[in-house]
Amino acid sequence: MTAPLSRNIGSYCGDTIDIDNVLRSALTAAQAHGWSVAKFPNAGDLPLYGFQRLAEDPQLTVYISTGIHGDEPAGPLAMLRLIEANAWPVGVSLIACPCLNPTGFPNNTRENRPGIDLNRDYRHIETDEVRAHTKWIDCLPQFDFGICLHEDWEASGFYLYELNPDNLLAVSEDVIDAVGQACPIDRSEFIDDRPARGGILKPLVSPDARALWPEAFYIVLKKTRLSYTLEAPSDFPMVTRINALCTAVRTSIESHLAKR
Repeated sequence: MTAPLSRNIGSYCGDTIDIDNVLRSALTAAQAHGWSVAKFPNAGDLPLYGFQRLAEDPQLTVYISTGIHGDEPAGPLAMLRLIEANAWPVGVSLIACPCLNPTGFPNNTRENRPGIDLNRDYRHIETDEVRAHTKWIDCLPQFDFGICLHEDWEASGFYLYELNPDNLLAVSEDVIDAVGQACPIDRSEFIDDRPARGGILKPLVSPDARALWPEAFYIVLKKTRLSYTLEAPSDFPMVTRINALCTAVRTSIESHLAKR
């Protein structure tokens, strides 16, 4: 199996992307495959887009987002690959955000250009990006679950967060089993100082206890009661990380359909 590259020292030091080119390709592919494309309200000059591909009689409605941290390039590339492949199961309505932090990627920084971590701005909203994103997302219908594509430069393998306050049927184990065929899984007992089991973290959703909310908190409180945050190990080759994220997205959708 693929080994880590040992390039990340103190921060992400791997391959970067031209986010403008990636976004242009995603827009082209989405329009070619029948997605509706809209710029977020009040986005100004920021290239912030939402895609929707709605089924006539959906069995599932799934939200997928990525690119909220500018030093996590595999997420936008995985989203692009999924949209270009257009191999979605029948009966699934899809809502997608191809990049939530377009100003972070040119400098390879977690934060946006002014230096704010957007994924901590969903409670007391201060940034134009999150203000525009939440205004758009508030107008969406409810969805069955959300998927947030991320990377972790310190991780020894793939892992995921499952937010599931109502203990709904979830498919985290299926995702880990599928991803583990092509990418190592981080099986540490603690990841990010939180208890983990077999590559899965299930933190309690305690909004009042958290001063800063990530995107996943917002969607679980506003639009769904189940979300998966996928964390690819960014010290591995880019192709491994993209494959891990794409496999996780496909498996989560297919497994939920199979278990309905």
